[in-house]
Amino acid sequence: MSVSGKRILVIGGTSGIGLGIAQAATAEGAHVTVASRTPDKVSAATSSLGHGARGQVLDTGDHQQIETFFSEEPPFDHVIVSAASTKVAAVRELPLADALASMNSKFWGAYRVARAARFMDNGSLTLVSGFLSIRPKKGAAIQGAINAALEGLTRGLALEFAPVRVNCVSPGLIMTEMYDSLGNDARRTLFDGAAQRLPAGIVGKPDHIAVQVMAFLNNPYMTGSTVYVDGGGSLV
Repeated sequence: MSVSGKRILVIGGTSGIGLGIAQAATAEGAHVTVASRTPDKVSAATSSLGHGARGQVLDTGDHQQIETFFSEEPPFDHVIVSAASTKVAAVRELPLADALASMNSKFWGAYRVARAARFMDNGSLTLVSGFLSIRPKKGAAIQGAINAALEGLTRGLALEFAPVRVNCVSPGLIMTEMYDSLGNDARRTLFDGAAQRLPAGIVGKPDHIAVQVMAFLNNPYMTGSTVYVDGGGSLV
């Protein structure tokens, strides 16, 4: 049970959770390809990963680009989709166009990849949702709905794609670049407050999510599963 020598594609693998997964897979000896729609991020990520990592400019909103990419690539052993661009606000405050774009990015982006991807025998697909799917938050109904839809898609795909395995990791609050715009003081207040509330007593890091994703890739007896890595956030 090892990804050493396996071909792994991490879509959204140039920052945050995706980059953490790419780093973990590279450390285990996998041949990693990271994909993002931003060329500069792709270049920076492949340079930082080293070890023969490849980069690919890929927009999960462009179905034709995704179809072409997978038709020209040999099948992958494992594909992970962590790419998403969403906006969150109360239903009556979030512009409908932003709500539709959020669903199109995170849910339909993963759906497009699943539809087009080709896998080796004993391969797997891993999606990334979020614990708001089961722990609703006032003002974030759209995010919870998108995450729940991804988890439902995971279960259906696990049946359709068998013996290719399909799983989903559902993170809680994770310290990523997404919060850099808050500024140091606001970010520290956010994370310190969350750590005090969470049963685990800490805020998550991309490494913590990567541990679970690597378990999905390495464990041939896991499919159709959603695992919540949220520090106990779904309980409080």
